[in-house]
Amino acid sequence: MKLDVVDFDAKSVGSAELPDELFAAEPRVDIIARVIHWQLAKRRAGTHKVKGMGEVSGTTKKPYKQKGTGNARQGSLRAPQFRTGGAVHGPVVRDHGYSLNKKVRRLGLISALSAKAAEGKLVVLDGVTALDKTKDVAAKVKNFGWASALIVDAAVEEKFGRASRNVKGLDVLPVVGANVYDIMQHDVLVVTKAAVEGLKERLA
Repeated sequence: MKLDVVDFDAKSVGSAELPDELFAAEPRVDIIARVIHWQLAKRRAGTHKVKGMGEVSGTTKKPYKQKGTGNARQGSLRAPQFRTGGAVHGPVVRDHGYSLNKKVRRLGLISALSAKAAEGKLVVLDGVTALDKTKDVAAKVKNFGWASALIVDAAVEEKFGRASRNVKGLDVLPVVGANVYDIMQHDVLVVTKAAVEGLKERLA
């Protein structure tokens, strides 16, 4: 597929041929959902924790004798039915991540790229201008009319990355960090010509 290439001033500077196998595939919504679920599961800290019966403070002595009191038998004041007792089947520290086949992850990224292209929300940029002021980057973004955009470049230039950090609705990622969740979270996907080549190598 062929798309117009624009510079950071929103002026057309030619066209680029994008590989159909990456940008014109049939988007698989189910695969996109699977990959996003996998990403969000991996990023969970899993540090939630409650104390069980063996961890709460308190005596281990039997509260009262087994028979003859008229009360239900009890063996410990640490039991969950007591006010100071431990929780039962509560959350424990664990890893929420799970494995997902590499082919599925690859297909998910291709589907996300193709979905943006199919929606007409894919922009090919000639290159990222060496801007080091947040107000300059914000002015360029406003000129394009992007409310929410993700810029993918071959590598994020340090000064530009720092300048774009505080621009509302704008994120910048290198090719190696391009992922399904961030692509689908933003309204517009902006890829540089260098990023297209990088995506070809990554998804080859």
